[in-house]
Amino acid sequence: MSYKIYLYDTETDCIGSGTLSSAYLHTQLEAAAGQDVDVHISSVGGSAFDAIAIYDLLKKYTGNVTTYIDALAASAASVVAMGGKKVIMSKYALLMIHKPMVGSGGNADELLKDVQMLNVVQSRLAQIYMDKTGLDGVTVNSLINAVTWLSADQALDLGFIDEIEDYTSDITNSAIIQNYTNTAPIFYQRYINKILNKNSNMNNENRDLIEKTTSVLDKIMNFFKKVVNKQTITDKGLLHHAGELAEGTEVYQDEDMTIPTPADTYTTAEGKKIVVKGGCADTITAPSDDADDDGDIPDDKLKAGDVQNRIKQIKAKLHAQNQLLTEAREALETANERLQKTNEQVRNEIKSTFTPEGSKRSNKAKAETTPFFAPQSTLAQNAVKRAVAK
Repeated sequence: MSYKIYLYDTETDCIGSGTLSSAYLHTQLEAAAGQDVDVHISSVGGSAFDAIAIYDLLKKYTGNVTTYIDALAASAASVVAMGGKKVIMSKYALLMIHKPMVGSGGNADELLKDVQMLNVVQSRLAQIYMDKTGLDGVTVNSLINAVTWLSADQALDLGFIDEIEDYTSDITNSAIIQNYTNTAPIFYQRYINKILNKNSNMNNENRDLIEKTTSVLDKIMNFFKKVVNKQTITDKGLLHHAGELAEGTEVYQDEDMTIPTPADTYTTAEGKKIVVKGGCADTITAPSDDADDDGDIPDDKLKAGDVQNRIKQIKAKLHAQNQLLTEAREALETANERLQKTNEQVRNEIKSTFTPEGSKRSNKAKAETTPFFAPQSTLAQNAVKRAVAK
């Protein structure tokens, strides 16, 4: 259970006075006695010097310190907020930084000293912001000079805070990733937060890019799967796999290798038994040594269990024969189509891009796809014409 400290403005107190002073915070940290501390802030600011003192107290505290910006952390209060090891900001809160100010009077020399003092103070405040965000001095000082008001999303993007409190208890992938990235250097956390921020345009762009990249990678992987696809014929159909089939090899039931083969025992034509579990070849058992080269089992050694194995082997061989017959049938059909073509059709297949100089002949041939055997030289073209004419 964390020890809670509230630095909330009152009608009379702000940073540097009453219950928002460095002296009061010191007593609160002593009472916490090393426990984890949650410091809740809602303040318009106050003394820059007291804010730096509170910042130092929080940084030197032995326990874990988390600062919460509940409504507003403006001016000096923004410096206090930077004192937490982790800074969490309400999604509705605001954070404001600006140049330090002083109310004084006097002659030119006294005013010049005030200007010099304010410049030194600003350099110290800027360094605190730089240490937290990882931003460079020019960027931080430009934000200070401009009197910058930041929403929770903007503060997260710039690195002033580590997390946005949105009062939801849903566990998301972003939240899980955030648990592992909290220990990363602050410079990297700032860019990680941009990606994880749900409301960030950068997050949407990255999501689209990731989806497009994933789609392209899937297509590439499917292409290479087809290239390396090998088939093993069994009594229950084809097993598709990449490379040689061995124990642990992933096996699929479709040519695209996207649908894992169901768990079962498969027998090849050679008598090998393949036990498939979880889409992989779990075990591969070689055929019995008692079988001869044709897979026949001697009658004197025939057993009841061997009959089932023999049936499975025959089924696998039938699948293999059917596969060969299918391929042979397709080859014969292709050859038959070629034989049925007339001489005119054969002539039409031999296309040429040759056009005599000055000819009014149509350039249609140039627009047609040139076959790989089309003659290119004049000598070759004439030889083809003579061969076709015969």
